[in-house]
Amino acid sequence: MRNLLDRFYGLSLGLAAIFLFAICVIVLAQVGCNIFNSILKMTTGTAGDYTIPSYAEFAGFFLAASSFLALAGTFRGGAHIRVSLILMQLSDPVRRVFEAIAVLLGLVMASYLCYYLAALMYESYEYGDMSPGIVPVELWIPQSALVLGTAVFSISLFDSFIQILKGAVRAHPDGGELE
Repeated sequence: MRNLLDRFYGLSLGLAAIFLFAICVIVLAQVGCNIFNSILKMTTGTAGDYTIPSYAEFAGFFLAASSFLALAGTFRGGAHIRVSLILMQLSDPVRRVFEAIAVLLGLVMASYLCYYLAALMYESYEYGDMSPGIVPVELWIPQSALVLGTAVFSISLFDSFIQILKGAVRAHPDGGELE
């Protein structure tokens, strides 16, 4: 089961990386259009109007997807910011209690966020909400990445909570996790 969950978190990180790459591609394409338009103006005296329609809007959608899809993998990798100054001073049993409470609170908040993001996505789907850009996009499509990201993050928090209860995970002084 551990292997399956780690692959699941890795898949989510992979999707986040794909969306980051998509941001790079779309922004570079727009920069290329801007350069081409400038060259046209210098050589012909008339500026071109080449552009990637709604590129900023798509970059924003991709950034949100990347950020949310990376939550679980970065959490499991110990890359999230943790305040471990106090935890380092506590004994193992007390530290586990504090970690369990913190992870449980995170799980409750992430699950709450996931539930309401899913409700928002469903509402956008039901009403046919569209993005306001040049290229209309049904809003439930980019919102689905947020729901998926928070769902995977909630699963990773639940996984960590169970591991803490089993005594398999303890805080590392630099914020990472040791198994």
